[in-house]
Amino acid sequence: MRSVLIVASLVVSATGIFAETAQESLKDSAEIFSEIMATPDRGIPQDLLAKAQCVVVIPGLKKGAFVVGAEYGRGVAECRRPDRSGWSAPASIRVEGGSVGFQIGGTSTDVVMLVMSQRGMDKLTQDKFTLGADAAVAAGPVGRNAQAATDLQLHAEILAWSRSRGAFAGISLSGATLRPDDKRNEELYGHKMSNREVLTSNMPIPEPARPLIAELDRYSPYKDSADRHR
Repeated sequence: MRSVLIVASLVVSATGIFAETAQESLKDSAEIFSEIMATPDRGIPQDLLAKAQCVVVIPGLKKGAFVVGAEYGRGVAECRRPDRSGWSAPASIRVEGGSVGFQIGGTSTDVVMLVMSQRGMDKLTQDKFTLGADAAVAAGPVGRNAQAATDLQLHAEILAWSRSRGAFAGISLSGATLRPDDKRNEELYGHKMSNREVLTSNMPIPEPARPLIAELDRYSPYKDSADRHR
């Protein structure tokens, strides 16, 4: 049975700037996810979200950063808790450029990723992995469900979407890399913590993460334990 890692959407940021702190990144991430899910006919397919093991949100992806290959995004990851009691504490993530072959419209774009398997979750806890090389990537379907998705989309490890200047569509992110953001983990928790330690434990949820987790619970709770972690 193939593992599926789905990377969901790129959305134009309202502020057009990078979040300055881990706390601000969490706040922006909650707003981004809420805005995407408020338009089910044009956003992330609900049935794909329901199967997600993890969600990654990267606010403030800068225009042109894919081309120059510099570090261009910082955000957070949330995964299902190992005890099946809800969503984990957030781990900090960096996205770094690669040869993805497109220009991003607007002054700033936000990224949301859905990780659909244990294998995909394991990649998030590694020091680094590359989209398209370590995990297959394809443009994702848009709308209430994924019934119209092609076989390529359904069997890719990563699906990606973009929304730039109001246009929302699937897009490939091949060549970009994901890695832990150790400095922001230390900022958020007061000491060094690896993404594996954060995402695979049942550690307490920090207060700044609660708005994002509330949105995740709203649209994709565990059927048997949506509120147990609160």
